[in-house]
Amino acid sequence: MKAMILAAGRGERMRPLTDHCPKPLLPVGGKPLIVRHIEALVAGGFTEIVINHAHLGKLIEQALGDGARFNAAIRYSPESPALETGGGIFNALPLLGEVPFLVINGDIWTDFPFRTLREPVPATDLARLVLVDNPPHHPGGDFALEQGRVAADGEPKLTFSGIGVYRPELFSGCRPGPFPLAPLLQTAMVRGRVSGIHYQGAWIDVGTPQRLRELDLRLTTAR
Repeated sequence: MKAMILAAGRGERMRPLTDHCPKPLLPVGGKPLIVRHIEALVAGGFTEIVINHAHLGKLIEQALGDGARFNAAIRYSPESPALETGGGIFNALPLLGEVPFLVINGDIWTDFPFRTLREPVPATDLARLVLVDNPPHHPGGDFALEQGRVAADGEPKLTFSGIGVYRPELFSGCRPGPFPLAPLLQTAMVRGRVSGIHYQGAWIDVGTPQRLRELDLRLTTAR
C-alpha cells in the first residue's frame, strides 16, 4: 500500500514562519515535521510515498530527495496553484495506483501506529478514517462514529485526524482542479461506505505558531 503526505498548504496561520519555509519543513524537536511523518510511515511498512506540494515546493524536494536516506521511495505531485485536499489527491492518483492508499495531513503530529492501516479495507468501503477526541480549538468535532461506521450526523462527534485510507473509486466523476475532500466523504457516508477508528493516543493539529512551539518543547524534552 502506498502513502501520500499532503504538503501543499500555504500555512497562512503560520506566517511569517512560512514566508520562506514550507510548513512541512518547520522543525519540531530538531527535525522537520514531514521527516517525522516519513520515518513513522516507513516504520509502519509504508515505503512508497507520494508528496504533493505548491508553496515553495522545490524546497521540499531539495530537502527530502528521492527518499533513499529514509529507506523510502518518494515521488512528488506538484501543484500550481494548490488544489485543496480533494483536488490534490485526485491529481496524484496516477502515482498512487488502483488500490487503496493511505493519506496523512502534513500539518499534524501523532504517535498513531500506521501499520494497523495496512489491513485490507472491505470492498464495500470507499474510505476508512481515523478519528480523535476533539481538541480545545475544535470542540464541535467533525463526524460521528457508531459501531465502526462514520456518519456526518449524530452525537457525539469526534474530530477527523487527517489520516485516512481511500479507494481511488471515491474520486470517480471528479475533474481536475481545486476541490475539498469533505463533500466526497459525506456522500460516501450517506451510502454507508465509510468506516472509522477512534484513536485515543497522541495527536496534535500543528496549525498555529503556538501549537508548533508547544510540540517542539514536548519533543525536545522527550529526547
